Amino acid sequence: MATSSIRFFNFAAPSRFYALAGWLTPWLWAIAVLLAGAGLYIGFFVAPTDATQGDAYRIIFIHVPAAWMSMVLYLVMAGWAAVGWAFNARLASMVARALAPTGAMFTFIALWTGAFWGKPTWGAWWVWDARLTSELILLFLYLGYMALVNAIDDTRRADQAGALVAVVGAVNVPIIYFSVKWWNTLHQGASISMNAAPKMASTMLTAMLLMTLAFWAYAFAVVFTRTRAIVLERERDAAWVAELTRPVARVPA
Repeated sequence: MATSSIRFFNFAAPSRFYALAGWLTPWLWAIAVLLAGAGLYIGFFVAPTDATQGDAYRIIFIHVPAAWMSMVLYLVMAGWAAVGWAFNARLASMVARALAPTGAMFTFIALWTGAFWGKPTWGAWWVWDARLTSELILLFLYLGYMALVNAIDDTRRADQAGALVAVVGAVNVPIIYFSVKWWNTLHQGASISMNAAPKMASTMLTAMLLMTLAFWAYAFAVVFTRTRAIVLERERDAAWVAELTRPVARVPA
């Protein structure tokens, strides 16, 4: 157990993480494409038409996983930012920065697809519903974090300021999740719960879970790629980066 823990923490070094992420990324892209293809096929061609919403409900196979990812990635971002702040862990702060654009993208997709779902269901593209409003605030938190860390030239101070914003903003995530229980909202409750049977057909559930896994694989692939770029930028003076970027000498003919 101790040996495996030591090996795991070895990847906290930017150079080792860079190599590991480079090896994992192509596999993650392949998994994301395969799972997304299967999920979209089942969701749009195999799953039955909903009795009340018709085919308009099929947007949930993108909307719901994106909404889940928007919340989970924010908590992951805040967690890594807090670790970087508390322990001065360089790689943790880099991962936090890499997570923010992907989390913001999923939040935008959740809001955008929610508007397309809301129009035929509620008769309006947007309502100031508790869940929609708190999800919009989540997007602003992502954008605010990215704007702040990029506005401060000193990297360490930028990471600390961004961590403070991320940690404080994490209180919005449980508000999003429990908003349908705490307030009388138009947004429907959860169709999947840990302590109750799913409120949907098995093919619908399969499609949604496949899309969720596809989004996870995509998020890992993109975040690993972005983190590798940040590592190269911050560690450009390190010997291992100089060795990595050294041009290969050509053998004369």
